[in-house]
Amino acid sequence: MTPSQFKIFSDFRSSFRSYCDELSSAYGEDLKPLQVAARLKDTPEYPIETPVVYNTALDEITQESEIRLIVIGDNPGKDEQRSYNQKYLVGQSGKIAAGFFLKNPEFQTDFRKNAIILNKTPLHTAKTNHLKYLLKNGGEKIAKIISESQIYMAQKTAQLHKDLCAAASEGGIAPEVWLVGYAELKGKGLFLEYRDELKKSYGESQAWEKVFVFQHFSMNRFSIDLNNFMKSHADFTILEAAHELGRIHKNEIFK
Repeated sequence: MTPSQFKIFSDFRSSFRSYCDELSSAYGEDLKPLQVAARLKDTPEYPIETPVVYNTALDEITQESEIRLIVIGDNPGKDEQRSYNQKYLVGQSGKIAAGFFLKNPEFQTDFRKNAIILNKTPLHTAKTNHLKYLLKNGGEKIAKIISESQIYMAQKTAQLHKDLCAAASEGGIAPEVWLVGYAELKGKGLFLEYRDELKKSYGESQAWEKVFVFQHFSMNRFSIDLNNFMKSHADFTILEAAHELGRIHKNEIFK
């Protein structure tokens, strides 16, 4: 990153860390019993260690880091919230994502070194759809923070991306945004507030052209979707196919 880009990122990182600390202090004890109850139906027991998860992998990014992607997942799962992790996309979905980029060097991306990984909310649940339990049983207080955290993350992520792209004119890389988790961004999905606030926050910025939408990496849905697309677009390189598919899904989501 250029010095300006690293300053932009460092300010974002500091603000995001403080935000997660504030949420944890204010809501952590309210969230824990709900997170435990939400997983009872379909998830083996595990300790709830971090109800609100800051991504400590951000602390490993330095000015020498070549950031090519901002990847936006859903919310931290059971592996992500473990005290020895506290990092995003380190479970099976993250391993699939890392494997995809390793197998496709055309993207010039090491998932663990060249990507800023964020979520649509830092609130933990074992599975993303468990957020529905929190919304239903947590009362107005929890419903409000689920909503507000989505809006916060959308605003801060859009601003980070816009600023990094603007500062790339000094010789840095203008990163792309890969917004994964297509299903929960449409219909009655969990992250409609994130979706709407994200688009609003970009305004007329040209950085919006570098935002792409995909299926989630979980259960290999991203790769299956991309491979199916390439079957009917045999003349595309994998880079071209990913960008075109990401634009198609983006147009479907952001109508």
